[in-house]
Amino acid sequence: MTEKTLTFHSGSREETVGLGRKLGRLLKEGDVIALSGELGSGKTCMTKGLALGLGVPETEVVTSPSFTFMNEYEGRETLYHMDVYRLAHLSDFIGIGLEDYLGHGGVAVMEWADRWPEILPEHTLSVAFAILGEDARALCFCACHPRAVEILEGLERAICEMN
Repeated sequence: MTEKTLTFHSGSREETVGLGRKLGRLLKEGDVIALSGELGSGKTCMTKGLALGLGVPETEVVTSPSFTFMNEYEGRETLYHMDVYRLAHLSDFIGIGLEDYLGHGGVAVMEWADRWPEILPEHTLSVAFAILGEDARALCFCACHPRAVEILEGLERAICEMN
């Protein structure tokens, strides 16, 4: 099985958004990004960048859908931004139909995805956030499927071209 992991360090919210933008440019219909990490670790900042990379207008306000469970943003691909923090059981997730958005049209981004990894498609790219300091973050990307590896390798190239 193909597997690739990479860790990037971000020193600010802007850097996290920028990394998300680069990642968003690489995404296509059916891709799934799973975000995990404690409150305030940068999951929504990353999603803001993903939205920008997918062509969502900069004027669109991207916020965590903590109470609505999912926000939808129109760009080059539709972005389905899910936050499952408040869902107590996997049956709640399934009961409101969120699984219909995983890998089926558009790009799905799920915050708190580590709560139910079994629901995620095999081609999911996972990103774990760790707080290193006030604004510093470590972002560990893990790809265990050829499509996720392809995305991660593209991100690595995009970052190398910058430096």
